[in-house]
Amino acid sequence: MAPARLSGGTLILPGAIRVGWGVFPMAGRGGRRHAGAMNTTAEHPEAPSQTQPEPLSRPIENRMLAGVAAGIAQYLGVDVTVVRIVLAVLAIAGGAGLPIYLAGWLLIPEAGAEQSIAGEFIQSRQNRSR
Repeated sequence: MAPARLSGGTLILPGAIRVGWGVFPMAGRGGRRHAGAMNTTAEHPEAPSQTQPEPLSRPIENRMLAGVAAGIAQYLGVDVTVVRIVLAVLAIAGGAGLPIYLAGWLLIPEAGAEQSIAGEFIQSRQNRSR
């Protein structure tokens, strides 16, 4: 493939990309591997692995009403006061704070519970219809 010339004397060589005013060489397909190429395998398997976050739940302690703000704060790893202030501002500014809190109360299970209030209600309705 022959080199291509663009206006202004910019030369584009095969296997290169032109971005803005510069030319950035790109490795061709199946080309040589750089000696210091990134290795994606773990060299130190004894290194601590990332733990999965705890599931979202409404804790029994540190709650004011139903524990929604405390559960969200615990899940996100922030102070509960921040979540309470955000919910209060949403309630005052646009009225969205109260529906969000009610949805959290219905959909977030209490600590130690298998299902949320809404999940238990739906399951009981399904069991009655059988």
